[in-house]
Amino acid sequence: MTNLEELVQEINRFEAIISQWDESQRCVAVGLKRAIEALHKAALTSLIKSLKQESMSALRHAVTDEVVYAVLLYHELVKPPKLPLAQRIQTALGEVRPGLKSHNGDVELVAIKPPDTVEVRLIGTCSSCPASTLTLSQGVEQTIKNHCPEITKVVAVNNNPTINNANSGLISPFSSKITSAWIKVATIDQVPEFSVLAVQLAGNSLILYRQGVTVKCYRNAYTHLGSPLEEGKVENGIITCPSHGFQYKLETGECLTAPDISLQSYPVNIKDDKVFVKLQK
Repeated sequence: MTNLEELVQEINRFEAIISQWDESQRCVAVGLKRAIEALHKAALTSLIKSLKQESMSALRHAVTDEVVYAVLLYHELVKPPKLPLAQRIQTALGEVRPGLKSHNGDVELVAIKPPDTVEVRLIGTCSSCPASTLTLSQGVEQTIKNHCPEITKVVAVNNNPTINNANSGLISPFSSKITSAWIKVATIDQVPEFSVLAVQLAGNSLILYRQGVTVKCYRNAYTHLGSPLEEGKVENGIITCPSHGFQYKLETGECLTAPDISLQSYPVNIKDDKVFVKLQK
């Protein structure tokens, strides 16, 4: 029996039989298997060293045999074949894509520029997010480099017009419903102290944070991802994004992880026990 597939089937058949034995019997079989494998690996390692010294061509020829190659690969004495660079990059992008899509974003490969550069394009909310640089460096770039060590530069190509991201850096989803009037959104008692309360105002989602008699109001979305703030854990006046660990100080809206992407805040006025918010145009 010399066909590799048949040999593998035979091994699988015996493993299936052993799996039905009790634990003590399986331990004996596994111990014997490991001892034999260790002996084989030691012998093969010695053989490879000898062949390298005497005839590299003979060693290369031997490895072309599928059975020899499979055994050497099993013992980690040869490296698995490296997939083409483009395929490895697509595999890397496939790993980060679910996280980006969960926030209405995506990424695509634009170009491979030998010997060490890859160009990508962030799509959707990721393209205009103030934290797109962090998304690129901490997510996309690192994953590509893990799969492709020869790549040292990952460049984001942006074909969209430049948007002024001063202050909060947000493209407002509030549309024409924004108003400049003061509107009551809650009472003091309705806002839990040292926590957040999500409210709707003129079709917009906001959160209120109370510390004593002081109430702060922010857009109900993390500036780096756009996911709802109310889903984050609040501790010691700091809210943490459950997806990527970004932290924001609720007293000021400051991002402790990346200072340039503070929360979008709105004026608050408290009269008697009522909380009013003003969404300015």
